[in-house]
Amino acid sequence: MKKIYLDNAATTPTDARVLEAMLPFFSQVYGNPSSLHAFGQEAKHAIEEARYIVAQFIGAGQEEIIFTSGGTESNNSAIKGVAYMRREKGNHIITSKIEHHAVLETCHFLETQGFEVTYIPVDEFGLVDPADVKKAITGKTILISIMQANNEIGTIEPIAEIGKIAREKGIYFHTDAVQTLGHIPINVSELNVELLSASGHKLYGPKGVGLLYVKKGVRILPFMHGGDQEQGRRASTHNVPGIVGFGKAVELAKEEMAKEIEQLTLLRDKLIKGILDKIEYARLNGHPAERLPNNVNVSISYVEGESMLLNLDMEGIACSTGSACTSSSLEPSHVLAAIGLSHELAHGSSRFSLGRLTSEEDIDYCLTRLSGIVRKLRAMSPLYKKEVK
Repeated sequence: MKKIYLDNAATTPTDARVLEAMLPFFSQVYGNPSSLHAFGQEAKHAIEEARYIVAQFIGAGQEEIIFTSGGTESNNSAIKGVAYMRREKGNHIITSKIEHHAVLETCHFLETQGFEVTYIPVDEFGLVDPADVKKAITGKTILISIMQANNEIGTIEPIAEIGKIAREKGIYFHTDAVQTLGHIPINVSELNVELLSASGHKLYGPKGVGLLYVKKGVRILPFMHGGDQEQGRRASTHNVPGIVGFGKAVELAKEEMAKEIEQLTLLRDKLIKGILDKIEYARLNGHPAERLPNNVNVSISYVEGESMLLNLDMEGIACSTGSACTSSSLEPSHVLAAIGLSHELAHGSSRFSLGRLTSEEDIDYCLTRLSGIVRKLRAMSPLYKKEVK
């Protein structure tokens, strides 16, 4: 049976070139990079080389990059780190209603610790209005955290504009760039951010490694305590193979991103047009233009999303009904609720996220199988039968 992977927003396959770069660091270059002997220093050199590659890619200094275990740790470190370090200056945080749970749950936890959080609404396309952020600022605001692009609906937010507002007010600004690093251009200076989170496995690198950019001069309370790794900002023995793999993945992104954006945008638009043309009562979720080049999120009325996903899986097509971190939940997506979708329509939604290995033939196959599955499921739907009468 044909196998097509259209869930790259959840995770990407590790590129063979990344794996090749990592392999020596499991059994040949195995020293602890905190050790002073030659074995350790060889490993440390590899880490610093990866740090340089990543820093250059986002327009940062090497000393501004902290390697972490992934996006969740980076988000926790940024938000909690600023909150506790600046507590004497204020206790107010601003974020949006459509953030990843790694941000939202961190904010919910801080609310139990005496912090106040404002959750900014979004419009029907999932866009945050910078004017709403500006209105929400108080004399106690110490941090704003808005994601660069939404992981479910792909909408790209006006980060640079929001960052400019934050900077004018002297407020630290953090962005979750887990879905964007390696997929669209990023320059931390142009984005006006003090902190940025990213993860290796979203751009064909390994799982278990990520980064937190912290602008020079910005102090955060360390999230993990122990040794003095990462200039004392993140304790724990370095994941050397993972960091090397992350660096290689970023190196490949630098070389291939422009071409991939062009290719994926064409395939994305073909899939969107095909779904909207072939399937009645289907709608695109997210911004029609300001969206990630690989993201297609659609709601199809009179069809249950999970049934659609399982039927597609039986046809060899992997997609999702929303964020991979909440795919087992029976609750409708908080993102789709925030953009105004009804409970029923939200439950009829699917996310197709394309990747480096996606071909035009894959899109054609998906469209053919999806149309047939929708017809089959609607034939069993009393609501659809009532609608077409």
